[in-house]
Amino acid sequence: MAANKNKKRLSDLRSAMKNKGVDALIVPAADPHLGEYVPDHWRVIEWLTGFTGSAATVVITSRFAGLWTDSRYFIQAEEQLQGSGFLLVKLKVPHTPEYIDWLAGNVKKGKKIAVDGRVISIGQVRLLESALGSKPDISQDLISGIWTDRPSLPSEPAFEHPLKYAGRSRAEKIEDVRTRMRDLGADFQLLTSVDDIMWLLNIRGNDIKFSPLLLSFALVGADQVLIFTDEEKVPGTVKAAFDKEGVVLLPYDMVSRVTASLPDGSALLLSPVTTSASIYKSVPRKVTIMEDISIPTRLKAIKNSTETGNIREVMIKDGVALTRFFYWLEKNIGKEHITELTASARLEAFRMEQEGCMGPSFETIAAYNAHAALPHYGPSEQSDAELKPQGIFLLDSGGQYLGGTTDVTRTVALSMPDARMKSDFTLALRGTINLAMVKFPLGTKGFQIEVLARKALWDNGLNYGHGTGHGVGYFLNVHEGPQTIGTGSSGDMKTIIEPGMLTADEPAIYRPGEYGFRTENLILCIQDAVTDYGTFLAFETVTLCYIDATLIEISLLDDRELKWLNEYHEKVYRTLSPLLSTEEKHWLKKKTEALYRQEH
Repeated sequence: MAANKNKKRLSDLRSAMKNKGVDALIVPAADPHLGEYVPDHWRVIEWLTGFTGSAATVVITSRFAGLWTDSRYFIQAEEQLQGSGFLLVKLKVPHTPEYIDWLAGNVKKGKKIAVDGRVISIGQVRLLESALGSKPDISQDLISGIWTDRPSLPSEPAFEHPLKYAGRSRAEKIEDVRTRMRDLGADFQLLTSVDDIMWLLNIRGNDIKFSPLLLSFALVGADQVLIFTDEEKVPGTVKAAFDKEGVVLLPYDMVSRVTASLPDGSALLLSPVTTSASIYKSVPRKVTIMEDISIPTRLKAIKNSTETGNIREVMIKDGVALTRFFYWLEKNIGKEHITELTASARLEAFRMEQEGCMGPSFETIAAYNAHAALPHYGPSEQSDAELKPQGIFLLDSGGQYLGGTTDVTRTVALSMPDARMKSDFTLALRGTINLAMVKFPLGTKGFQIEVLARKALWDNGLNYGHGTGHGVGYFLNVHEGPQTIGTGSSGDMKTIIEPGMLTADEPAIYRPGEYGFRTENLILCIQDAVTDYGTFLAFETVTLCYIDATLIEISLLDDRELKWLNEYHEKVYRTLSPLLSTEEKHWLKKKTEALYRQEH
């Protein structure tokens, strides 16, 4: 039935394309803010094709309809696209615009290629122009006329993020941004990423699932900050505070009209990655456009002392919730019906018992046996597997707390693992440990240290296909740059790792059809030492959750790695045990006992 609906929608869209003279239509998986998560109103690809993954691009012509996505979603897409009229096109390299190459090779020059300019970045449009030798039509919204029961935009109210969590006032942050603007020679800073605006104005919202965001744009000037949002969603107390600090509320859909009226000769700073083509094209030609990542993106990546203190407290709460979950799982597996979905729900319940927890920070990856070999697997009613006392269980989850955002992965054995499983787990764990132990000079970029996370795997002919570390927001997005620890992405190449940055550390190994192992901690960059050779930095592992020793082959750990593991487990027990029940405390004591080599 669903597939028939998708076929009908595709047919209707092709008719609309024909009426508008459009030969090829691009449909990105995005909203006007070009972030990772989008509200239901903008989930066009899901409505059109039935595919529910977060990363995809659709291209439609009169004879072809294809969906590009990466390896995380190949199996899912093949199932969900069946009978829809759409073909899966497998990306060779994740997060690359390979659909552009297809258009260049399959659509004749002079044909009209269209895309809704509100949901594609100016950076992507430039790539299109370069490859096609012509400009795409960015004025076409062909979806609204067909999607008659389209969900409304969210209407949940915004709220203040108090100073005891934020650490710096709204006025201080605005002045910091203006100081940087003056240094750069910018008269205005356009903010299109919602997390930038939330951080700058010390507010949060409920418009995006998993991320506490209020859909909005902002324009920072010398005297005022304009915020474009639905005024009805801003409480009176927040409005009053805004009035006193020169923050002016304007309707959400007025942003392009305001950018179109910027004075001649002024300079506007914006990010080409997160600014839509529609907004970019609205800027007058006599305005100088300066392109870079936004100033708030850089500033909020470095957590202040209040934020880092709160993060450490949040990690204790999260550690308690995780400990109680794994204790519950071990005591009840094989005795009651537990599935991937019910396990996810139980973990969320344990988290919500913790003070200040506002919900999960992303869809929990609860993956049993072969499902764990899919890095971004999300259990559904169709795939929901029952957990049994055999095999392994991978759990990648996180919480949104008023004092920070968490992201942690643990893999546990539900029965005795074999030698290959222990070897695989330990080699990946060595990567987690070695990245956590690194010391490096100020000025180092993520790609320069990533080999430490992969070396043990590479030495044994193994690897994993995703990045090693992403930045993490502060009661904002779980994936938040600009820093990364990867193999040469654009952010990786430009951004140095600095004290106060919170980053994921998640080496892994996957055996398709069998299992996957990933141990993920969050690591906080701290200053280590100042020597004659400069300032040296290190990482503090702030995640607090035991690592399953039954999966560890001790002979594969060197002395430094074993020492790190034992000291980490001692810290986990010392920190969490006072907050646990007697039974939980005894259980965690056994889980964190020091490991020693057997003497021969």
